Amino acid sequence: MRRLWEIFAQATTIAVGVLLAARLLAPQWFAGPRPAASPPAAVQFAPRAVQAPRGYAEAAARAMPAVVSVTSERMPRRSRALPGDQGSGRPGTLRPSLGLGSGVLVSPSGYVLTNDHVIEGAEQIEVRLADGRRARATLVGRDPDTDLAVLRIALPDLPALDFADERKARVGDGVLAVGYPFGVGQTVTQGIISALGRSRLGINTFENFIQTDAAINPGNSGGALVDAQGRLLGINTAIYSASGGSLGIGFAVPASTAREVLRQLIAHGRVRRGWIGVEVRGLEPSQARRLGLPGGRGAQGVLVAEVLAGGPAQRAGLRAGDVLLRLDGRAVDDADQLLDRVAALTPGGETSLEVLRAGKRRSLQLKVGLRPLPPPSEDGDSADDEDGAADGAASEPGPAALPPWGQPSRPAPTGRPYS
Repeated sequence: MRRLWEIFAQATTIAVGVLLAARLLAPQWFAGPRPAASPPAAVQFAPRAVQAPRGYAEAAARAMPAVVSVTSERMPRRSRALPGDQGSGRPGTLRPSLGLGSGVLVSPSGYVLTNDHVIEGAEQIEVRLADGRRARATLVGRDPDTDLAVLRIALPDLPALDFADERKARVGDGVLAVGYPFGVGQTVTQGIISALGRSRLGINTFENFIQTDAAINPGNSGGALVDAQGRLLGINTAIYSASGGSLGIGFAVPASTAREVLRQLIAHGRVRRGWIGVEVRGLEPSQARRLGLPGGRGAQGVLVAEVLAGGPAQRAGLRAGDVLLRLDGRAVDDADQLLDRVAALTPGGETSLEVLRAGKRRSLQLKVGLRPLPPPSEDGDSADDEDGAADGAASEPGPAALPPWGQPSRPAPTGRPYS
């Protein structure tokens, strides 16, 4: 019996050991049925709009065919001796000078907008299209007060650029400058609108410039500033530079001004603006207080410094020393505002003035005159520099009209023009 018990104990011990070893070495033998595995949950991502970067190729393609090269030929007023003539006693030889600028076709009828300083004094003007065609241009009219001019060419199937509404433009909008800088061929540069409504720069009589950092250089005068849709925002006119090259500060005459000048030059051959024949200046705060007017910045009224003899203002009884308070029933705040508002009057029409004279207010009735054309600049017919480079660099940085490549720049007007 004892022997059987020992055998049973040993067998039990061996069986338990085998079971433990099997549990450790093959646990899957003892696992129950596994539940069906559920598919992994799909990972959800927030949708993200992916937009390809937008370029300006389409805008450039629309604008480039309508931007032309404008070559003007001038005969200088004074002669200049050729190098071989020095000391020979022979008079200097008159050489025609060539100016190269840009222009914009704005009508399939062949009308071209450009800068007045590009074609001023020119005896012959040639327009070359981007497709290689050339044509002699006729001058439709000039407007030196905005530095714009209109040409016309006679060619079939002409492209034309649509006008944009620059009133909808915003600082920061992307723009392209298209023109023919330095005579290297048609060139497109890109930038943004840096500022709107720039004035008091001393470049033109009437200023409301679009400022841009798109590269503008000599030869770009009269070229196009276009928006991202390839529409004409302005006519590139001037740069702020000491060297004559681009420093990222360029100015364009806005499309609304260009379109009105185009309309009037086609209709009348000149731009008809109102004129009363006075020169004015702003009131100093001390002067305003002495006159009993609101002092400080924005004081109402301007001081009449000079009245042109025989002009509309003199015939109406206006005198130097009067303070002009109101024009056509509206308050006058400064000289620039008065210049713009007088120009907007219809020549031949009637308007009213309210002035302060010797402490008393007076009302005057005035017949609006036609603003005279400015005299031609003295260097409008200047010859090339001997080295053929543009002499448009100033000793100090300052705004200046872009010279046609090969022509000196015209100095900016000085002093306040008559209103």
